[in-house]
Amino acid sequence: MKQDLEVGKIVTTHGVRGEVRIQPWCDSPDFLLGFERLFTEGRAETLQIERSRVHKNVVVCKFEGIDTVEQATRYIGKVLYMDRGDVQLPEGSFFVQDLVGLTVKDADTGECYGTLCEVSQTGANDVYHIEKEGRITLIPAIKEVVLTIDLAAGEMRIRPLEGLFA
Repeated sequence: MKQDLEVGKIVTTHGVRGEVRIQPWCDSPDFLLGFERLFTEGRAETLQIERSRVHKNVVVCKFEGIDTVEQATRYIGKVLYMDRGDVQLPEGSFFVQDLVGLTVKDADTGECYGTLCEVSQTGANDVYHIEKEGRITLIPAIKEVVLTIDLAAGEMRIRPLEGLFA
C-alpha cells in the first residue's frame, strides 16, 4: 500500500492573496479540510495549510508562505498528496487506491471473477468495475454483495447477484 495518496489537483488561483482552488478527488471536499499539510509528488514540497474552506465543490486553500497570486500560479496543475498516517478511516472504509488491483473471488466457490480496476461513485453506493479478459462487469458495493475485503491477501470475496457474471 502506498504511503502517499492522491487527494486532488490545484486547478487555479483564487483572489490575489495566494489562495488556490483544489479539485478534490475524495468522497467529499470536506475531507480535505481536516489536514494540516499536503505534499506535491514525491514529497518534493510540503505545503502547510494556513486555512481552507469548501466553495462550490472545490476547496479554496491558503498555504503558508504563498502570499501572492504570482506565487500561487506556479502550483496550478500540481497533484496533491496526503500521508496515509494523517487520517484514520472508519471501520470498514478503504481508500480507493487500495482497492484497485484486488482479485475478486466468489465467497462460496472461490471462483475468480477478475480484478477490481475502477470504482465509480453513483450517490447511493459505489460501483466496483471488475475486469477479466477484457470484459468489465459492474457490481454494487453493498454489504449483500461484497462480503469481505482483505487488503493483506489482495482479495475481495463477493456473493454476486444472480446473473451478474453469466
